[in-house]
Amino acid sequence: MPLTAEERETFKRDGAVIRRGLVSTELARRATLLIETWYRDHLKADEVPAYNQRTFAPELGSHPDILALYGETDAVKLAGDLLGDTSPVTTAQIQIRVPETEFPGVQPEKAMHVDGVSCPHLDPQELRTFSLLVGVVLSDVTSAQDGALHYQPGGHHTMADWFGTAWSLGMTEQVPPEVDREQGVPLLGAPGDVLLMHHLVPHSVGRNFTPFPRVMAYFRISHPDHPRRRLEALRDPWLDYPSMTFIPQPVVDKE
Repeated sequence: MPLTAEERETFKRDGAVIRRGLVSTELARRATLLIETWYRDHLKADEVPAYNQRTFAPELGSHPDILALYGETDAVKLAGDLLGDTSPVTTAQIQIRVPETEFPGVQPEKAMHVDGVSCPHLDPQELRTFSLLVGVVLSDVTSAQDGALHYQPGGHHTMADWFGTAWSLGMTEQVPPEVDREQGVPLLGAPGDVLLMHHLVPHSVGRNFTPFPRVMAYFRISHPDHPRRRLEALRDPWLDYPSMTFIPQPVVDKE
């Protein structure tokens, strides 16, 4: 099912929409089993910080059962509805919030940020931006204390203004102070729920106080023209979203 008119308005206002149960139970189960096996057999406490900056289970990022969470679901159509055209997706980022009971203190809260801009582990002059984040929930997240992603609805407008007026390439600040002070809205959901979020929406991630790992699979979707206009896309939130800015022209009666 394509984006509804209401979802389009929500995305334009909030920069995010959630489709509940978009990924089938079977696809979610297969992906979760892979990640759970990797978690049980390979994860060590001293490796969590490095994985946290990039991706957990890096060897699974291109596994067919992981890529199917996006490529074999209507998430592809929804991304196309928003961006008009998309570049191929060949890998996923797997993010796990480990339980504090099992790994105490090794995974602090992530501060508010926009992906790929002024990341602490990157050169401040380097941009690794994209157009749209597609996040697939693979664990039950019933509370903000479950290691939930927190996002700021409408923050894409604030960030675009900041990038266009107060920010310059090379700065180490990830967000303006007023954004950094906000806690955001926790993404709560069940396996198979999907978040579609504008790249410019600032977000953070909380600590996980449950006994179980919280797992998400993320797909970074780009408009094909994004790589050559990264700076412009930071300042114009709809540059990569032609379907969101198209205004039908009135029909002229020639009679």
